[in-house]
Amino acid sequence: MAFIDYYKVLGVDKNADEKAIRNAYRKLARKYHPDLNPNDTEANKRFQELNEANEVLSDPEKRKKYDEYGENWQHADAYEQAKQQQRQYSYSGGGTGSAGGFEGFGADTDFSEFFNSMFGGSGGMGGAGRQTRYRGQDYNAELKLTLNDIAETHKQTLTVNGKQIRITIPAGVENGQTIKIKDHGAPGVNGGPAGDLFITFNIANHLQFKRQGADLFEIIKIDLYTAVLGGDITAETLTGKVKLKVQPETQNGTKVKLKGKGLPVYKHEGQHGDLYLTYDVQLPTKLTDKQKELFEHLAKLNTEQQ
Repeated sequence: MAFIDYYKVLGVDKNADEKAIRNAYRKLARKYHPDLNPNDTEANKRFQELNEANEVLSDPEKRKKYDEYGENWQHADAYEQAKQQQRQYSYSGGGTGSAGGFEGFGADTDFSEFFNSMFGGSGGMGGAGRQTRYRGQDYNAELKLTLNDIAETHKQTLTVNGKQIRITIPAGVENGQTIKIKDHGAPGVNGGPAGDLFITFNIANHLQFKRQGADLFEIIKIDLYTAVLGGDITAETLTGKVKLKVQPETQNGTKVKLKGKGLPVYKHEGQHGDLYLTYDVQLPTKLTDKQKELFEHLAKLNTEQQ
């Protein structure tokens, strides 16, 4: 996998503070959010890179490792442990070179060469008989969901690399959002810790509702007679049908808010967004002669009133 410069991804300086990183992420996440770029694969890829960069740079411990080890930051713990083992071995009289059977990190050894021997070469412990433990590789998976799937928190079983994993899907997750399942990646080497599993949620567009955060938007058709005279209608929500009273003389494009009928707010139990209805007044077609006569009469009355 090619190295990604997280600072360039967020467009911030390496000395940027937490506030600058947070503001940069929020600004770019809004711009490249999949909901605003539904058919743009490049924008979706950019959004995932932003999530990845923010996860690392907003965590002081991860950022410290990233600043020191760059693309190998995830192996920082293994490197530090191996270096400590080498020091202990040298102090115990093992020395370096063929006499001690140890070809590793000496005073004249270049850091990059040693790192390459650990993660890309033949191993750095030589004849010392000690094997460095390496962390396992991370796994990445995509989970396709619908708006109905995220209307409430629920458990779901996934199959990743032949293994079944039961996870909790939090209510209100965003499209393109990634969560980490610790220790569910590839097993470690020589007894090292397992990698992690990163799951990206792919939430399909809904035919009836449009989503913005936790709020939902719906266009609902009403006939001309109900718009003019008022009346009762039934509207669909994610949790079922509700009855509404349309006020007389309702204009086309009128918006109505149904408080709390949107999606749950992510990680805020008990809080929900709203559902916004826009009335689309439908004009009658295929009028009978009697209906046309009545409309002509109404038009005449309207003219007289003016």
